Amino acid sequence: TNQSHNTTICRIPTAIYIFNKPMADLAFNNFDAFKDAADEPGASQGEKVHVRVQQRNGRKCITTIAGLADDLDIKRICKAFKKNFSCNGAVQKDEDDSEVIQLSGDQRTNVKEFLVDQEICHSDAIVLHGF
Repeated sequence: TNQSHNTTICRIPTAIYIFNKPMADLAFNNFDAFKDAADEPGASQGEKVHVRVQQRNGRKCITTIAGLADDLDIKRICKAFKKNFSCNGAVQKDEDDSEVIQLSGDQRTNVKEFLVDQEICHSDAIVLHGF
């Protein structure tokens, strides 16, 4: 007896269209935040210089520089960092027998500017990590 239900029937299309394109054809941002940089083709871990900052206790932090080329004099670069930035530093061995520079304080921007100014590496080869 209720005819109002039968008179207004709306059909919903099975595929959702936005701007006359099906959803499957739209290009979304395919950035994967959990993918490592070494997984990308043409980008290996060895050609990037990673500058990280690690929080110690309170306001204290340590800056680590890893991935510098093996033919560079790492101790001499560490000495130049210490003199130019007025901070303490040391050269440590990593798990895979590569040398890592440790500097006291947050020296990320100083390290990047120094490495680019002294033409030790290009700015696109330096990756800054940390907060």
